[in-house]
Formats: sequence, structure tokens, C-alpha cells
Amino acid sequence: MSKWEALSFDDVFLDDTKNGVKIKKEKYLDEGLHPVIDQGQNFISGYINSSEGLYTNIPAIIFGDHTRIIKYIDIPFFLGADGVKLLRSKMENISYKYLYYFLVKNEVPNTGYNRHFKWLKELKVPLPPLETQKQIAKILDTAAELLAMRKQQLAELDNLIKSVFYEMFGDPVTNEKGWKAEAGSQIYVFSSGKFNRSHQLDDSYEYPCYGGNGIIGRSKEYLIDYQTLVIGRVGAYCGSIHLTSQKSWITDNAIYLKQYDKSKFELEFLKMLFTELNFNQFADFSGQPKITQKPLLELSYICPPRSLQTKFATIVTRIEEQKSLVKKGLDETQYLFDSLMAQYFD
Repeated sequence: MSKWEALSFDDVFLDDTKNGVKIKKEKYLDEGLHPVIDQGQNFISGYINSSEGLYTNIPAIIFGDHTRIIKYIDIPFFLGADGVKLLRSKMENISYKYLYYFLVKNEVPNTGYNRHFKWLKELKVPLPPLETQKQIAKILDTAAELLAMRKQQLAELDNLIKSVFYEMFGDPVTNEKGWKAEAGSQIYVFSSGKFNRSHQLDDSYEYPCYGGNGIIGRSKEYLIDYQTLVIGRVGAYCGSIHLTSQKSWITDNAIYLKQYDKSKFELEFLKMLFTELNFNQFADFSGQPKITQKPLLELSYICPPRSLQTKFATIVTRIEEQKSLVKKGLDETQYLFDSLMAQYFD
């Protein structure tokens, strides 16, 4: 990189936000003629049918001033109303895809829900010849497409598990197949996890530590010595469901299934059942989202034959084996992509 000229951010980029028409979130449509691009995780956040003010000076780059999310846009669009910076290049002979990947690699520091554009403007932008920029962008596009394909394969395998569940057991909310149903208090006992001090977490430790959104690290001690289900208790992932390893720690950001009737239920069945019942709907959103055990124990749960659940669990195991292979390929592709990004931009 040192052999290429490095220009200041302001020498390369133009903040063209003022020329983009901003759409308030309450005006987003689920479908429509033109996309609305905001600073959220989703590439397209909504649609609008009006064409007045449509931004057509593309390609362009979107920077989320609060979220730090960066998007490459090559279709006409409208802007989301809050915290979006619309960037164009002051230079004509330049690859926007190259600039996009450079910005993605040089992630600015996260200072919370603040404005981050000032940090972005401190970057120095290395500019190889245009043909080199295009070649770099092409290589990274290929790696990114392979990554997206791997992720799509995982999503399709997850959808397959869900499809098999509904085919075998029907909708667990409406109980269209008429299975016997019981209140959770009759068949389950939940327990809260316990706080795990940060010094007890290290990648070298033996036992996985589960928080509200799955594994958050590895613990030197374990809280339980059996496989069970963990349910996110607080925060953004409130109500999410995870299947633990045999020995693991569970933090106080989660509750777990301490006891259940093993003669009636398979854990793989319960995991899917809990997921489809959407425990998040029972959370208290008056402050930080929080879920308690009470509504979960009062809820009615279908109880299909144990033999049918076992058949479902066997199918899930086979699908999970395929997912493991795809995840391995995904990890290898991610490593390749990161290595290429480092080679070009570090």
C-alpha cells in the first residue's frame, strides 16, 4: 500500500447528503417502486412509490453516522431520514467498489449512539491506478459473493428444519393437528443463569458460556453438566433460543430449562417449538426488553407423540451435519476474504 498515493478523505469524497431526499420511517412501504436506504442492517429498509426527488447519481456510498454501516448503492434510491451520509467521489476515474471495500476494511471506532462521520473523515485513502482498483474490487466481489452463497446455504438449511417441523407437527400456535396440549407449569422448570466474572472468560478455557444471544466466550467453570435450552432474558435478543453443550455456564442474561419431562419431549423438538412460539412477544418493553418465567409457564404447549419427536430430532441431526460442513466452508471463505482485505488495505 505504501507505494500508492494516499489522499485525504476530503480530497476523495464529497458529502452529497443535501441532494438526497429523506423519507421518514413511518412512510416506508413494504413494497413499492423505489427503495429507501437508511443506516440499518437491512440493505433496503422500505419502499416508496413517488419518484419526485429520486437520487439517480449512482453509484454512491452510504455511511450510517450512528451505526457505522457502509453500503454500496448502484440503483436509484431515496434516503432514510436519520443519520445517513451520502458519499460521492470528487474524482471521475475511480472505482466506487474499491472505495466501498476500503471503507469497510477501515472501520471507524464505535463510540456508541454518537455521530461517527468525523472519524471517517480522518482516513487517508490509498489510490492505486484505476485498473488496479478495478482488479482489487473484482477479486473482493468474487470472495464476497462466495461468502453470501455460504450464508444463504445456511439459511436454507435452517428453513428446511422449520419446514420439516411444520410438516410433522403443524402450527404450534393454532394446533391445527389437534395434539394434546399442557401448560408449561405442568411440564417444565426454568432457572435463571448466574453472573460470570470477566476474568473467568477466556478462549483457552474449556466450557462454553452462554449469554442472551448464544455463546459469548469460554468459562473456566461450568454451571450445569447436561444439555438443555437457554432463553435470552434481557436486551435485544430477549426470547432467543439456544441449545447448550453438555457442560456449560449460563449468565444471568438468560434463563434455562432446568427440568422437563424427558419421557414426553425431545430437546430438538422443544428448541423449535419455543422458537416458533416467539417468546419475545411476552417481553416487557417498558424499559430494557425483559422476559420473565411467568408467561412462559402459563403458555400452552403441544405434546405430540415422543416417537414422532424422535424422528424429527434424527432429521435435524442430519441437517445439522450438513450445516457443520457449510459452516466450515464459510469460515474458510471468511478467512480468505479477510486476508485479501488485509493484503490490499492494511
